[in-house]
Amino acid sequence: MTTVKAYASPSATEDLFATTIERREVGPHDVLIEIKFAGICHSDIHTVRGDWGPQQYPLVPGHEIAGVVTEVGSAVTKHAVGDRVGVGCMVNSCRECANCLKGEEQYCLKGMVGTYGAVDRDGTITQGGYSSHVVVTEDFVVRIPEGIELDAAAPLLCAGITTYSPLRRWGAGPGKKVAVVGLGGLGHMAVKLAAAMGAEVTVLSQSLKKQEDGLRLGADSYYATSDPGTFEQLAGTFDLIINTVSASIDISSYLQLLTLDGALVNVGAPAEPLPVNAFALITGRRSFAGSMIGGIRETQEMLDFCAEHGIGAEIEVIPAEKINDAYERVLASDVRYRFVIDTATLS
Repeated sequence: MTTVKAYASPSATEDLFATTIERREVGPHDVLIEIKFAGICHSDIHTVRGDWGPQQYPLVPGHEIAGVVTEVGSAVTKHAVGDRVGVGCMVNSCRECANCLKGEEQYCLKGMVGTYGAVDRDGTITQGGYSSHVVVTEDFVVRIPEGIELDAAAPLLCAGITTYSPLRRWGAGPGKKVAVVGLGGLGHMAVKLAAAMGAEVTVLSQSLKKQEDGLRLGADSYYATSDPGTFEQLAGTFDLIINTVSASIDISSYLQLLTLDGALVNVGAPAEPLPVNAFALITGRRSFAGSMIGGIRETQEMLDFCAEHGIGAEIEVIPAEKINDAYERVLASDVRYRFVIDTATLS
């Protein structure tokens, strides 16, 4: 075991604090990564505060990891020392079930292993990216192309793939009208990616305060959902709606904005249920669906797409001692659009 620096949550109600954790020794198929940057995802906050169920503490969050390989196991073939790499929301799966064999490891029938707060195949609890180093099996490490800076790449490992996957799955592209609900960490990436795919993009946000940003990021139009007239004006407009908010919204009202056979895909994960009026679905043969990150193959595809199109996350880099402040600012929607921890500041 190797001791590394980290920031951990001691409980669901206390601030994160500087500490050390143990990482396993590098096995034959493992890669040791010196983490350079780690993004702060809203799901980190949900998890450490127990919104999605009880956790085992202390817990080191973080599943938007960008760094450099410093050691590889004897059987590793996919990565080499010095490679720029990333790790996203999962670090293992059974690799044998039908979904894993399709390259959809995130939907592993035996349960994919999350990057933190999950039970790994060896029985240990995984600890995440708010740390100086991590050891990950090579199959769950992706290459970060040279065209993307590591700090701007880190949020792509969650926010990027979480929005890229449904945009690809539901055919965003030329001739398609795509709406993005919410312009936050996920939403700003959905706008950038959908625009790069060639879709006509609309942002649906509570107010117009981020309108200038939305248009700069690639949106063609921007509407305030606090204005009841928005729902009347846009009824039957969109082929695809990506809902990125992690709060309860009136799903049935948004379904009415879809065209015939349109789909509303939820990628935000509020703690409470989202009730749906069946008539909002059946009157337009509409679909209400969900999507969770992407497989390793698709994550690499997303990174290559971002490099090709010059896409990175809009970030605010912070030192580790500002993590707790950043959590409060995320909850207050006071970030444009992703906090990224400079792990060189871990003490």
